[in-house]
Amino acid sequence: MGTRGAGVRRAEPAPRGCPARDGRDDPGGPGGRAGVLDLRDGAGRAELRFPPGDVLIVSGLPGSGKSTLIRRVVPPLDDRGGLVWCVDSQDSRERLERRLPGRLPYGLYRPVARLAHYAALRRALRSGSSAVVHDCGERGWVRRWLARDARRRGRAVHLLLLDVAPGTALAGQAARGRRVSPRAFGRHRRAMSRLVAEAAAGRLPWGTASAVVLDREAADTLRRIAFEEVRPFPEGAG
Repeated sequence: MGTRGAGVRRAEPAPRGCPARDGRDDPGGPGGRAGVLDLRDGAGRAELRFPPGDVLIVSGLPGSGKSTLIRRVVPPLDDRGGLVWCVDSQDSRERLERRLPGRLPYGLYRPVARLAHYAALRRALRSGSSAVVHDCGERGWVRRWLARDARRRGRAVHLLLLDVAPGTALAGQAARGRRVSPRAFGRHRRAMSRLVAEAAAGRLPWGTASAVVLDREAADTLRRIAFEEVRPFPEGAG
């Protein structure tokens, strides 16, 4: 699930809103705004690290590759040996589909799939473990819920924003055989455009400690998202 050593540079979003330590690889350093790491336009990294016990929300348009990215780069355990929860609404939908008649329209059981997703998310939060959450960016109340829970536990919430062109996302929907209605896709598109623009301007959603912005090239470059203790640089490092 990724490599360490030669060729792997750290990209550690500042935990719990703290400023960057030395300005080399953190979002507050050169090339980034406070709490934001923009890895678009060829600035990709092989690895991202977050403190164990924190929550990472992966947001992007339907079909942008969120589920594929999570499955590919998130290890099952953090550096403390604790489980990393991956809460993906697609998993909840697929579990229901296996139990229901094949021709039943998704719209009829969408509320049940959402309730199952939120129940899984609640279990992840109650565990106190590191968590990665699939999100289309439209439901701000989910981010606020996660932020309140993290603050209560003394942890932090981070964003990973997949900035993918609408045409690419639509092609991804076609490839998986599941299309979002034009109306719903328009809502997701407006929400994601707003999130990416605000992050690029250094404005993070309430309760969010940091954000990483990826385009398709940067997402393909990423090899590992780890939850590891952030070790301070030695005195005098610079």
